[in-house]
Amino acid sequence: MKTLKILLAEGDLNLGPILKVHLEKSGFQTILVTDGQKAIETYSAKEVDFIILDASLSIMDGYMTAETIKNMDSKIPIIFLAGRSQTLQNKLRAFEIGADDFMYKPINLDELVYRILAIAKRVFGEKSKENIFYIGDYYVFDYSKRILSFKGNNDYVAEQIKLTGKESELLKIFLLKANQTITRQVILQRVWKNNTYFSARSMDVYITRLRKLLQYDPNVKLANIHGVGFKLMFTTQNTK
Repeated sequence: MKTLKILLAEGDLNLGPILKVHLEKSGFQTILVTDGQKAIETYSAKEVDFIILDASLSIMDGYMTAETIKNMDSKIPIIFLAGRSQTLQNKLRAFEIGADDFMYKPINLDELVYRILAIAKRVFGEKSKENIFYIGDYYVFDYSKRILSFKGNNDYVAEQIKLTGKESELLKIFLLKANQTITRQVILQRVWKNNTYFSARSMDVYITRLRKLLQYDPNVKLANIHGVGFKLMFTTQNTK
């Protein structure tokens, strides 16, 4: 299994660093933040595989933070950490949002690691299948191999195009949020890791390239949402 990148959002200024050190000693790359707003900003800007959320975060609590992030990526694994004051209703709300686990403090550090590994095995064990995307009626994208295939009649592969790293990352972002608007800022932070003028110009060039690659299916459109960002739209999705 690959090294997991964990976003740890813990409002307890004593517990947070302890958890971070233990997670890093256990082999996880870990980013520590202390409030809900920072958690959302960090998730938008960084590549994150897994999230650990304190239910009682400041500025925006763990539940609202989880809802916001799940709206961005419904498949991101989340473990909640909660004080004993959190009720059964709070716990049920966490699972309704899409939490994978819910642990009460004080946390046993080794148990937390084993729970992370169990969830990761389940979630990322299926990752190879999730790397295959069907776009409209004629395209198939293999993210792991960075290959975009154009199918002819009877599923005959008429053409295969090897994409660059940035083209692949950009296309995957659009496919994970198909038919949804993605802001320019999110794209720049996720793919280019910054929001400079030159990165914005580079992004526009890559968007133009993807449009040309996807132009052969009339049901597929990479639309510019004026003043906001972009939306990859397709009316049918062949999942054979």
